[in-house]
Amino acid sequence: MRVPIEWLHVYCAPELSTAALAERLAMTGTEVERAEHHGVDGLDAFVVGRVLSAEQHPNADRLRVCTVDVGGDAPSHIVCGAPNVAAGQTVAVARPGAIMPDGTRLKQAKLRGEPSQGMILAEDEVGIGLDHDGIMVLADGDAPDGLEPGTPLAGVLPIATDVLELEITPNRPDCLAVYGVAREVHAATGATLKPPPWASDPGSAGDVEGITITVDCPQLCPRFTARAFENVTIGPSPRWLKARLMAAGQRPISNVVDITNYVMLLTGQPLHAFDLDRVSGGELTVRRAQAGEIAETLDAQTRTLDPEMVLIADADGPTSIAGVMGGARSEVQDTTTRVLMEAATWNGANIHRTSLSLGLRSEASGRFEKQLQPEQAMHAQAVATQLMIKLCGARVLPGTTDLGGPGPDPVTIRLRDARVTGLLGVGIPRARQAEILTALEFAVADADDGLDVSVPAFRRADVTREADLIEEVTRLGALETLPATLPSRHGASGRLTAEQRLRRRASDALAGQGLHEIVGWSFASPDLARRLRISDRPAVTLANPMSAELAQLRTTLLGSLLDVAQRNHARGANRLALFEAGAVYLPCAEQARPNEPFHLGVLLSGAVRPPSWREPAPPPADFFAAKGVLAGLLAALRVPWSLDTEAPEPFLHPGRAARILIGGEPHGWIGEIHPQVAAAWDRSDPPTAFELDLDAVAERVHVTRYADVTSFPEVREDLAVIVPDSVSAEQVTAVVLRAGRPLLRTAEIFDVYRDAERIGAGNVSLALRLSFRAADRTLTDDETAGQRRAITTALTEQLAGRVRDA
Repeated sequence: MRVPIEWLHVYCAPELSTAALAERLAMTGTEVERAEHHGVDGLDAFVVGRVLSAEQHPNADRLRVCTVDVGGDAPSHIVCGAPNVAAGQTVAVARPGAIMPDGTRLKQAKLRGEPSQGMILAEDEVGIGLDHDGIMVLADGDAPDGLEPGTPLAGVLPIATDVLELEITPNRPDCLAVYGVAREVHAATGATLKPPPWASDPGSAGDVEGITITVDCPQLCPRFTARAFENVTIGPSPRWLKARLMAAGQRPISNVVDITNYVMLLTGQPLHAFDLDRVSGGELTVRRAQAGEIAETLDAQTRTLDPEMVLIADADGPTSIAGVMGGARSEVQDTTTRVLMEAATWNGANIHRTSLSLGLRSEASGRFEKQLQPEQAMHAQAVATQLMIKLCGARVLPGTTDLGGPGPDPVTIRLRDARVTGLLGVGIPRARQAEILTALEFAVADADDGLDVSVPAFRRADVTREADLIEEVTRLGALETLPATLPSRHGASGRLTAEQRLRRRASDALAGQGLHEIVGWSFASPDLARRLRISDRPAVTLANPMSAELAQLRTTLLGSLLDVAQRNHARGANRLALFEAGAVYLPCAEQARPNEPFHLGVLLSGAVRPPSWREPAPPPADFFAAKGVLAGLLAALRVPWSLDTEAPEPFLHPGRAARILIGGEPHGWIGEIHPQVAAAWDRSDPPTAFELDLDAVAERVHVTRYADVTSFPEVREDLAVIVPDSVSAEQVTAVVLRAGRPLLRTAEIFDVYRDAERIGAGNVSLALRLSFRAADRTLTDDETAGQRRAITTALTEQLAGRVRDA
């Protein structure tokens, strides 16, 4: 929700800077995403001017050289390309030094050889509209004190305002309105709140003659209101209205359409304007759609509906999709003279489902799906009627169709002083509670042990119990002063659990290796499984997803790692080392909730290290680079592990992938991403990745045991052994370490040699460096020789290997 400060100050104007107001709102529960400036800057350079002459440019057919009085000692010479510029006009002028909406600072210039000391402005050049067909011609009515040359333009047109962009939670649709935010500002700051804009209603009650409206599904449409207007003149909106719409993120179209958008932003209640002469039969019916029924919406798209969706139809069929978007057949056009203004209340859950099913989200649906209240419909009708009369010259016909009427009577909730103190741990004076709730338009009456509070209609769905009232008085009257204390609990130590310590140690180990942590969505696109070639694996599908692209819960971290890598790669970051730690969600037939194991994923892409003068082209991160990161991680966690090349994942490159075994059981995978899978993320150089189940790792952590450092020397020997090519290096070192116990401490492979003539085809020679040591003595040659013989025998018997002579 974008709230222009200029518009907000019409109803509540606290004596705070924009930054201070944003902080105050954030500290009282209204999240402010950002504060920004809309329009121009350098306001002193924007003034009213009067065109004294407009002569043809000597060197350009479409330019004119204008002499403009801007209030100084001498007039300015300005070159202008607008076709409507003429002598005698009062115009808006930007002088050198003015800062335009795009941040450009205006300077003196020469255009086709003629000096130009500024710019005569069109609407779009000051951010108050989209019109660029000609310059703005000002009228005396634009300013109460007249339009003398040199008058600051900021006092004539709303050319600049700060804007607060708010993140409104779903339970507060009342704050999706400028007046609703003004109410919050009033309660948070104490600034005066003006009466609501719907306090005066030019309309009347009773049926509208010649209009028949039927609601066939009242459970999905609790209230439907309509008013008719005639003698409507379609045209552009006044500049003040266009400026507010632009600052709020809306595009001005025409006065009637702009009124519906303006009223929606002001009151929070969406409206829809029908061309009454294009409503067939003068009748509208609110009903469920038929299976396969077609409706053409205002965006010129044809939508196929189903019986769960609600539409508004006339005698010839659908005219709009209820609560989502109007229809093209009855939209207001330049020739419209009669308008039917509709403001209705819809079932929020149904509107949300319709919007998701159609892939069609609008400003209206975003409000209706949060469940507006029936009373708001007539608020919007009152404001729209005022504006239709004022801006369109319209005459409102007698009567207001009102089917459904207002909502239920207000609920009264007892707010007890003792309950407030007991829940918060501190007391809030009863008078302060009443002050806060009254400012929020709750009705308050004294009771023996507290207050009797009546909930206003616009908070009906949000405030339903005493705890909700305590939340209101707390966020505005006590939150910033509440003392920070730990909960009172016997035996609470505040220490991390073993699993939490393991997760932190894992993150620290990866960060220590130079990896950067990312945080991805827990949601995933249904298309992700297809791209990863795991479509056959079950996934948890959400019943109420935020969007069609986030309709499932993730079963692997690889998707978000690849997404982040693609985004960075598209921006020139080719060397990446990323990791993510988080839950994945695996369906479980035996229980309603899915299993949520905590996984750790790593992705390496590009060169393993930065280029240098000694190594201009470092090697790319491959399987062994990822294995090195995995080894460092599991060493830091003190977990024994091994790899198994059987049954690699379908998204990994065959022959360059393996399963990670923890305690002999597979609890992860490692490998290079299959080129065809990488291509789905626009990668020609497949990255390398691994993923590990940290919950399984936690069960296999070895307890650290410490021993004295011995002062006796170690004995180092080299051993070259020939084994079949099918034997892995890991198997060789495992056999050597077992056979050399207890004196053999380490065995490391430092060379690999192949030569069919010298060692035979299908064989490989591995050179091992052995380290023998005893804790209590210096080893003799006979002792190490015995260990060496045991190693040789084990290699021969278990791996069909032999010691290489030379």
